[in-house]
Amino acid sequence: MPVLEPRQPSVPLPPQPAGVPWPGTEWPTGGLASEQAAGLDELLDRAFPPAADTVHADPVAGSQGPFGLSLAFVAIKGGRLVAERYGPTAGPDEALISWSMAKSFTQALIGVLVADGRLGVEDTAVLEAWSDPEDPRSAITVDHLLRMVPGTQFNEDYVDAETSHCIEMLFGSGNPDMSGYAAALPAIAPPNTVFNYSSGTSVLLCRILADRVGRGDAFEAWMREVLLDPIGLTARLTFDDAGVWVGSSFLHATARDFARFGLLYLRDGIWDGRRLLPEGWADYARTRQATNDEGGAYGAHWWIWPQDHDVFFASGYETQRIIVDPANDLVLVRLGKTPVEQAPAVDAWLEEIRLVLAG
Repeated sequence: MPVLEPRQPSVPLPPQPAGVPWPGTEWPTGGLASEQAAGLDELLDRAFPPAADTVHADPVAGSQGPFGLSLAFVAIKGGRLVAERYGPTAGPDEALISWSMAKSFTQALIGVLVADGRLGVEDTAVLEAWSDPEDPRSAITVDHLLRMVPGTQFNEDYVDAETSHCIEMLFGSGNPDMSGYAAALPAIAPPNTVFNYSSGTSVLLCRILADRVGRGDAFEAWMREVLLDPIGLTARLTFDDAGVWVGSSFLHATARDFARFGLLYLRDGIWDGRRLLPEGWADYARTRQATNDEGGAYGAHWWIWPQDHDVFFASGYETQRIIVDPANDLVLVRLGKTPVEQAPAVDAWLEEIRLVLAG
């Protein structure tokens, strides 16, 4: 899959509008024109049909419409919560799984260490297992890992357990020490020559973090201090037995909290006057660097929205989404359980919502 010449975003990240408070315990609300609100309600009814129209109700998961199970939707425009909708058993306080949206949180944590001068994106030999100068993996940089171009072996398959490194790492023999499992896989191409989306790569970044801030409780305390607590995000984190956060896949948070994270990136890493991420770190995340076999464009642990390359998004299995639209000062969050064949329909629906809210 090709590595490309970087394409910089053309739309700047907007500041928080004057007079709009940053979300504390509650979000500021309101601000939609009546025609926008009506159009949005019609679109949301497709994914969250009224109870009488529900095809299937899962007593645990939520309502099933044309996009599989839709659990939660939140829209933030101009820093205000302008819409939200939930399945019949979900709600604003329900913590739902990120799946691979956690990768974008990992990118944020790397940024914190870069800002502190404790790590550089061009640092090499960042893992002890790769420290031998004769090992081709010693040339892999933090930047290569963030852009998913380290050249190491990893099969990101979610179905075929016989061939999937992802399944084996998360749920099989690699589970007790996931970063150890990923670090042991060989180099199969020079760095920066092949794009290979890989949960193993994200777990390796978490190992780099843990080697510098500590494992288990120490890691969690640091993550809360530098990222989660400052933006008011309550999350449940999953660690492997080696004490490394599984930052490829496992963060549970509410839809509103995922929106907080999107707003942090929309505001260039600044929260209520305090810079949490390095200047330009969000631009680094949203600069197109590569494409996959399906044509999906990738930055640095964030994806680029196919319909508008100035929009970027965090993506998770079963079509979890945090969509960040700088031109329209917009964050959309969608959480649910969608079969892979229905994912394009969800994204088309989200694009319709984006365009309604852009009006």
